[in-house]
Amino acid sequence: MRRSSSCAGSSEVEVSKEHIEAVVIGAGQAGIAMSEHLSNCGVSHVVLERDRIAERWRSQRWDSLVANGPAWHDRFPNLEFDEVAPDSFATKEQVADYFEAYARKIGAPVRCGVEVTSVRPNEGRPGFRVTTSAGEYDARFVVVATGPFQRPSIPAIVPESAGVQQIHSSSYRNPAQLPSGGVLVVGAGSSGVQIADELRRSGRDVYLSVGPHDRPPRSYRGRDFVWWLGVLGMWDADAPPAGAEHVTIAVSGARGGHTVDFRELAAAGIELVGMTTAFEDGVLRFAGDLAANIQRGDANYLALLDAADDYIARNGLAFPEEPRARELGALPDCASQPHRELDLQDAGVNSIVWATGFTADYSWLHADAFDEKGRPRHRRGVSSEPGIYFLGLPWLSRRGSSFIWGVWHDAKYVADHIATQRTYLSYRSGASK
Repeated sequence: MRRSSSCAGSSEVEVSKEHIEAVVIGAGQAGIAMSEHLSNCGVSHVVLERDRIAERWRSQRWDSLVANGPAWHDRFPNLEFDEVAPDSFATKEQVADYFEAYARKIGAPVRCGVEVTSVRPNEGRPGFRVTTSAGEYDARFVVVATGPFQRPSIPAIVPESAGVQQIHSSSYRNPAQLPSGGVLVVGAGSSGVQIADELRRSGRDVYLSVGPHDRPPRSYRGRDFVWWLGVLGMWDADAPPAGAEHVTIAVSGARGGHTVDFRELAAAGIELVGMTTAFEDGVLRFAGDLAANIQRGDANYLALLDAADDYIARNGLAFPEEPRARELGALPDCASQPHRELDLQDAGVNSIVWATGFTADYSWLHADAFDEKGRPRHRRGVSSEPGIYFLGLPWLSRRGSSFIWGVWHDAKYVADHIATQRTYLSYRSGASK
């Protein structure tokens, strides 16, 4: 098997059957973090990756994407970004290169080009049989580090016969990729907002379907919002507020970083509409919730400003005043008088970009590790199936779990749990020696 340049610090070998303590599935941010902590605990392991290290950063992101957090924050503790200023936002290629460099730094035993096709518990003895495209592994522990972005999710609203090109945001690369004409972008999280803005700047007519969202300030009173969430303890929330489990976050690191403001997007020429609900005879229909969604985002934004002001006052900090941050202005006309339907042909809309998130695919994992809805059943990544672990999922242990720095800390907890289990499994009483 040929060694890949994106698997530096790793090995690629043909495997017939190999016995090993732990198999980590996936060599993105979660898998690399897991490898570091397993090595620190003395746990022998391999990291199996079907493509290249951090492949999704390279091939499932649009060309102009940058990280949503500044480089000083969105990294692992033991390595800084190369040639990225601390307050700047790394490009997607720089992020992928960072994880490759980290894998080399820690000597992570990554095996690229190895796809896991099934994981099954051994019969009559501990551990699991991990079947891959390169053979089988017999592992006592399995860490599922495939992350939350596995299967692009496109709602079954617009049929293929509608005559418009439809792609998921993970397949979008740049405006030239789409046919001429207008574009509808569905989804107002970070991806949807940035793609809609890029398309509008390229000269397209753009419609943006806006659902419920959080809208933090990019920065306030001299500090980035990631800093505020840290000092205010918000990264450590262990569960989302009721009803907000799937609320998206509208924040951007594009063009040096800026606060997402739907009023500014409307003023720039983007036509805002409510949530996309139905399609019939060439006409899309939208919910009448646009104003409410914008106002809910405003409330989230102002709540963080209030919390920041209270923190500054309580701690006697001499941070600069920023009164204009609270000047939101009136709702745009498209929100106060929303369009409830859109005839795609009349509007000249020839393509739709669905920035509607992802679903998980665990069809290859045959274990008692899921609830009745097929979601991983775990506590801080420790599965209900002994020996199976999950890592990199949103809210795995807290709000920060799916972020680069957050997954590193979650990985330490999982590795420590595995190390503790080893001590139990290796114990032999005096009578049994």
